Formats: sequence, C-alpha cells, structure tokens
Amino acid sequence: MNKPLRRIAIFCGLLVLALLVRENWLGYVKADALNTNDHNARPAIERYSHAPGNIIVDGKPVTGAVKTDDTYYKYKQTWKDGPMWAPVTGYGSQVFGSTALESIDDGVLSGTDPRLFFDRTVSMFTGKNQKGGDVVTTLNADAQKAAYDGLKGKKGAAVAIDPSTGKILALASTPSYDPSTIAGRSDGDAWKKLTSDKDEPMLNRALRQTYPPGSTFKLVTAAAGLENGVVSDPDAKTDSPLPYIMPGTNTPLKNEGNLPCKNATLRLALTVSCNSVFGHLGVQVGKDKMLDEAKKFGFNSEQFIPTRADASEFPTDINQSQTALSSIGQFDTRATPLQMAMVASAIANDGKLMKPYLVDELRAPNLDVIDKTQPEQMSQPLSAGNAQKLQSMMESVVNDPQGTGHSAKISGATVGGKTGTAQHGVANSALPYAWFVSYAKVGNSTPVAVAVVVEDGAATSDDISGGGIAGPIAHDMMKAVIDSAK
Repeated sequence: MNKPLRRIAIFCGLLVLALLVRENWLGYVKADALNTNDHNARPAIERYSHAPGNIIVDGKPVTGAVKTDDTYYKYKQTWKDGPMWAPVTGYGSQVFGSTALESIDDGVLSGTDPRLFFDRTVSMFTGKNQKGGDVVTTLNADAQKAAYDGLKGKKGAAVAIDPSTGKILALASTPSYDPSTIAGRSDGDAWKKLTSDKDEPMLNRALRQTYPPGSTFKLVTAAAGLENGVVSDPDAKTDSPLPYIMPGTNTPLKNEGNLPCKNATLRLALTVSCNSVFGHLGVQVGKDKMLDEAKKFGFNSEQFIPTRADASEFPTDINQSQTALSSIGQFDTRATPLQMAMVASAIANDGKLMKPYLVDELRAPNLDVIDKTQPEQMSQPLSAGNAQKLQSMMESVVNDPQGTGHSAKISGATVGGKTGTAQHGVANSALPYAWFVSYAKVGNSTPVAVAVVVEDGAATSDDISGGGIAGPIAHDMMKAVIDSAK
C-alpha cells in the first residue's frame, strides 16, 4: 500500500473508531439520562403504543386502556372507580408521568421489564401486539369501598392490614381524584385544576401525611411500660398522681373531663383514656426507651410498600415534660395512618409486626407469575404475653361501659380498639383530628387491623369523638373483611 492510501485508511479507521466510541457513549453511558430527558418523547411514545397491563384487585382489573386517534400515543389509560383506587394505583399520564404502582411497576405494566423478554420476543415473531403484564394487589375490594364510602365528603385516610401476613387490605385517602381525567395529552386544564386545589386531592394522606396521633399513641406507651417492666399487671393500680404536674414545670397534664385517673389501673386508664397516667408512664419509661419502643413499631423510618410512606416521628431530643406530652401523642409525635395500622397489627398478631405490602404478585401477559411477595417479619415490638395483655385492654375500650370505642363492636367478632383526638391549630383553636385504631378477631384468627383518621372532624375536643367519627368507618372496614371471608 502506498503512502497516500495508507493515510486515507488510517483516517477512515479513526473515523470508524470515533463513531464506535460515540455510539457506545450514547448507548450505554448516557442511555439513562437520554431516556429520562424531558425533551425525549420516544419512551412515552413506546409506552403508549400498545395496551398496558392492569392493576388487579380481587381478581378483577381496576385499570384499563382505550384506543385513541393519536398517531403515536395509540392507547390511553382508564380507571374504574378512579377516585377510590387512586391512592393505590397512582396515575399514569401521557404528559405528566406516573406515580405509585403505575410508576414503580411500570416495567411490568408496559411490558418492558427484562423478565418479560420472552413474551416480547414471542410477540415479535408471531406478529401479535405487545401487551403489558399485570400487578396483582393484596387489596380487599369490599374493605376499600367501605373505607372510601366512609371517608367521602371528609378529609382523611384509612388503612387496613392483615396482621398475620402484612398484606394491605385497604388504603384510602380523601378527597381524591380520578386519574382518567389527566391520562391524555389534552388534559392540561384538568391537571392545573387538580394541582391548584387547596384541598390537595392528589395528596395520599394514608402514606404522605403525618398527624399528631393523639391518644392512639397510648398503645405504644403501654407497650413500652409493659416491655420495660414499669407495669406488669394491667389490673393493678398504678402510682399515678392527679393532678400530674409535668416535671420541670408548674403545668398539670390535664385529662379530658372528670375521669377516674388517680392511681388508675392501666386497663382503666386506656379504657377512659387518662392523659395523666400515660404521660407519667412515659416519663417513668424514659425518653430513650420510649424512642426504642416506637422505632420497633416502625416510627422514625420511611416505609416502602412498595410505594414510599413518610416516616412517622417520635421526637429524639426532648426533656421530661416533652416526653410526657409525646407519650400521649402530642408535642412533636406524628404518625401516618399506615403507621398506626401497623401498631394495631403488631398488637393483634401477638407482638409480631409483619412488613406491610401492597403487591401480592406480578404476572406476565400469559398469566405466568414472574414475582411473588412472601410475608416477612419486620420486628417484635412486644412479647406475646404482653401483646395479649394489651389486646385485653383494647377490648375493654370497646366493651366496657366506660369505654370510648363502642361504635366498633361487631356481632360474632372480638374487637379491640383505641380512640383518639389530636388537637391542632394555633392555641388548639382548630377542630381536632379524630382517630380510631382497632383489630377484629374471629375464632382463633385475626383477619384485620385498621387505622382511620378524619381531619377537622365536627367533634368536641374529647376522646369520644374519635370513636364517634372514625370508629364507624373502622367498624365497616373490619366487617367487610370478615364478611368477605365467609
């Protein structure tokens, strides 16, 4: 080869090498950045070029898709009873992306998940249209409907869990929205209306809103007292002064009404909801051990079900008077409805807290199971013996004539519960949050534990209001689970 040809060959070789380097740089190093770039429409076009899979509840799809006239975005997603299911499914929009299960399991729903490679290959060779797989949830449709119907017209949230497995049976949040209204390319006005709504219908209050748990947190304080040996017999009198002056202050920790709280037994204190007894008990346990017990129930950590839930909080840097307030669910103690359902679930399951989860299995378009969630123990907040003592105390809240949880009674079932109200607003000027946490037993099984919170309930600031507003919703959710098992 003469010198000029050799130079041309070397130059062409360098051009090919540069092309290969550039191709690999774009195809591998920059692939993720390009795929997620807001100006790259190709992933969305591919996502909506074929019918997606469905999200399944009780064997039936709650999502679907319709054909459009769009050249590129050929399918648009739809929802059945969208507002009821939106806190679970999230939305899937051709313009605004996706959230919750629609986002987390998008690979399965769209058919692009690596585990669906065989199905995509078969579709390519057979000429059949590509289809996504299905996400099968753990939800109980009747319990979800009971939760949504009970909350409709209110601000609030409700969660139901199977204590023995951690399966989430219901997850509702109101006010809600219909994801179908923002699924298409021409739904910008609906999006603006939703995102500017002062009532925040797109906020998942079950997972992403923390509230003062009020007296429902006394369950955690009772567990801490039992586990640390401060109390052992629920029916023995406690050393609980009345009035109880919080340490380092001249301020008494007041009870709501003229309650028999002086030296009350732990059972009576839970039944009538004595702030003084549980505030004093929290101080006796101590802030560090109170924090340890709260953490065992899941506080101070985000939860992933797989949708992310905000961390509930038990404060870490507090003095004794703040410990007293924190131990009755006030001061800086905050909890999501999911978290309080986890508390009730652990108590009902003889002290074992199972990791909560929302997806039972993922299925290929041919219905083959490609992944299945196995129940997993998350922690052991209290011993079986102490859990059973606390169960007995919670059952007194529902059954004792002095108890505040009568509204949760279910014929043929044993129900344990705890009411709560949490004051809020400047100088507690706003109406209280109404809480109810509970579980129901049928025979030797405990199929359901529940937490319900209603914001700005039309209630007086006493503990009965939790039973009067949130209790009936919890009752209907528990009964729906029990009836569906018959």
